[in-house]
Amino acid sequence: MVTPRRPRRLRILALALCAIALPSATSAHLVILTDGSVLKVLAFAVDDETAVLSFTKGGTMRMPMLRVERVIDDEVVPDPEKAAEALAATALDYPVRFAAGSVTPRTSYGELIFAAARRHKVNPDLVAAVMRAESAFNPRAVSAKGARGLMQLMPATAKRYGVRASELFRPERNIEAGVRYLAFLIDHFAGDLPKILAGYNAGEGSVDRFGGVPPYRETQSYVRKILGFLGLETSTVVGLAR
Repeated sequence: MVTPRRPRRLRILALALCAIALPSATSAHLVILTDGSVLKVLAFAVDDETAVLSFTKGGTMRMPMLRVERVIDDEVVPDPEKAAEALAATALDYPVRFAAGSVTPRTSYGELIFAAARRHKVNPDLVAAVMRAESAFNPRAVSAKGARGLMQLMPATAKRYGVRASELFRPERNIEAGVRYLAFLIDHFAGDLPKILAGYNAGEGSVDRFGGVPPYRETQSYVRKILGFLGLETSTVVGLAR
């Protein structure tokens, strides 16, 4: 018996649906847990306060979002050492701490940024640049990876500073936790701006493991973007796409 051929339009539709169903090669993520362990997953989703991890060889795992510190794309730059060295040279001696001459950023939430930055001895311009990169000053922003609010904090990070997940859409609470985390990173990395920014994106544990800005394309591009917001020249950084 000869199976009749489907009309061309139906064949195209079937192929399109298959393409949608198949995960792309770039969809892999690294899920960094609060205990320091790292899981490589094919897909990551958030279901209310639960993280859903899907694995390459099949199967899924569910866990509370409070166990997830970071989720980053599992893609590395072609020459990570040179890229990290260029980032370090770009940001040499940038003042990350609050100074006597610091002024209120001319941005949305400038007053809240300045007050929290002064309280925790962080350069308010640095806070504003991170907020711009993270949420574009949208207090209701939610990422596909579960980060929330102005400073795009994961619930686990917010919990470290006494902020509940339910409070992350309150600008003053979100900014307070985000600035406290930046202050921690400033101390942890002795004022090294690229490491501070990389820690904010990928977690301080990732930076510690690699001894500098991790080789992840997402993280290095993130650092480069914020350096640009701060007016630091980044055009010579190799291995990074704008």
